[in-house]
Amino acid sequence: MGSTGTVLRELRGAQKSAKGVSLYSRYVNRPAGRLLAAGAYRAGLTPDQVTLISALFTYAALAAVALVEPSWTLALLVYAALAIGFAFDSADGQLARLTGRGGPDGEWLDHVVDCGKLVLVHTAVLISFYRFGELPSDAWLLLPLGFQLAAVVTFCAGLLREKLGKAAAGATAGTTAAPVSRVRAVALLPADYGVFCLVFLLLGAPGAFRAGYAVLAVVHTLFLAAFLTKWFRELRALRPG
Repeated sequence: MGSTGTVLRELRGAQKSAKGVSLYSRYVNRPAGRLLAAGAYRAGLTPDQVTLISALFTYAALAAVALVEPSWTLALLVYAALAIGFAFDSADGQLARLTGRGGPDGEWLDHVVDCGKLVLVHTAVLISFYRFGELPSDAWLLLPLGFQLAAVVTFCAGLLREKLGKAAAGATAGTTAAPVSRVRAVALLPADYGVFCLVFLLLGAPGAFRAGYAVLAVVHTLFLAAFLTKWFRELRALRPG
């Protein structure tokens, strides 16, 4: 087992492409995940165990949102747990590529945890609104449901686009990969889960949290429309003949 420095260098070499990745994931979450992956490697953990650690931090934070009355202390703890969980979510894939111990079972587990996270985060907000929100109108209870729909459809459609795109591309001529765009990396920031987690720092001020959450819901819905249009066109372009 090499030194931590050696492990970190190997992890950098095994890093996924930065194409289609926001600045937050590229410069914050992936480097944090790299450090956690190096620590997990030194501790002898498997990628699946790292995935479960990610789930533990994330799901504990979401349970707290649903069950504990909002406060500034809760806001800090929830954000910290969500950010750590997201970093471990990056670490499991990095560890799998480093050790060569990845496989379809690990990828499946990672996607199951991610899907559960997207459903639970908005369910937790809905429960918090209902229990503690003192809402101006009951119509606010519809907001987490709409946000959840946009998040889950984006996640599932993106996975299907990746899988179907790879299958179709296997039967067609290869194409040259587009260069990484910094403008695109900036534009994707509002759709990044790590940036979304920042809104939980406002839990101590319920009105500000509702406003920030509502703005992000609108932004994610607009991104969904753009992504669906883009992905449909890309897949249609892969039709044979």
